[in-house]
Amino acid sequence: MNFQQLRYVRETVRRKLNLTEAAAALHTSQPGVSKQIRELENELGFDIFVRRGKRMFAITEPGRAVLGIIERLLQEAENLKRAAQDFSDQDAGGLTIATTHTQARYALPRVVGEFKRRYPRVHLTLQQGNPPQLAEMVRAGAADIAIATEALDHFPGLLALPAYTWSHCAVVPPRHALLKAGALTLETLAKHPIVTYDAAFAGRTHIDAAFAARGLAAVVVLSAIDADVIKTYVELGLGVGIIAAMAFDAKRDLKLRAIDCAHLFHSNVTRVAIKRGNLLRGYAYEFIELFAPALNRKLIERALAGEGALYEL
Repeated sequence: MNFQQLRYVRETVRRKLNLTEAAAALHTSQPGVSKQIRELENELGFDIFVRRGKRMFAITEPGRAVLGIIERLLQEAENLKRAAQDFSDQDAGGLTIATTHTQARYALPRVVGEFKRRYPRVHLTLQQGNPPQLAEMVRAGAADIAIATEALDHFPGLLALPAYTWSHCAVVPPRHALLKAGALTLETLAKHPIVTYDAAFAGRTHIDAAFAARGLAAVVVLSAIDADVIKTYVELGLGVGIIAAMAFDAKRDLKLRAIDCAHLFHSNVTRVAIKRGNLLRGYAYEFIELFAPALNRKLIERALAGEGALYEL
């Protein structure tokens, strides 16, 4: 039994039993993956996968029983490497942050700049996607930390901690009728075509829920994952934009005006997620604390250990 065999089993499961994809991800051949898995099964004394000819199409009951053990063994092997790296060279290595466009564009630049000033020898990578994709990146070990507003606290195996709260605002051209309508209401807003986020991003669920609770049918004429795209189409007169308030900059967005929507939609919580059981490098904890000062290393380690209650925003 060796770690290579365990990695082959894990990757095969992650690739939904597609040996061709597993082999490509592992940079080896399909017959090599199949052979190594078969040798492991022979040593264990049972099949991990159900086969039809050369094709795998299911996981056996004993196979399911050992998958968790395989995952823990591989995770602890990675933890051992990280611990060694942390003691041998604390200021060098890699850190991958999986995040949304909104966070990467508006919330993270200050953090990234300060982090690179402190750790110039750490190779920092930003991966973007929707929140479920970000969660899967962390669960699969493709990213160390996920940062997003939606969905991160719904994934087993992840610890999602609240970082900060934010609200939405409406954006319109300078002479738009809403600027003269007094305090903005959902009823008034629903009379206009809406340009806002895709359903998986940036608090869109709170927007939809607010209109639905009042029995209003808001007409969303365009949805996007990017606040800059939303603002572009608002400038073209497509409709009223609803974006994260942090995404509006009066100095840059000269062709738009912002209207506060904090009273119309529930506030949103951006969370930081890490994989349970995963050992983070020291500088990873520092990155998290730069992003959310309340999330210090001691609090995160206590949360991972299941000790005490977390603070709420």
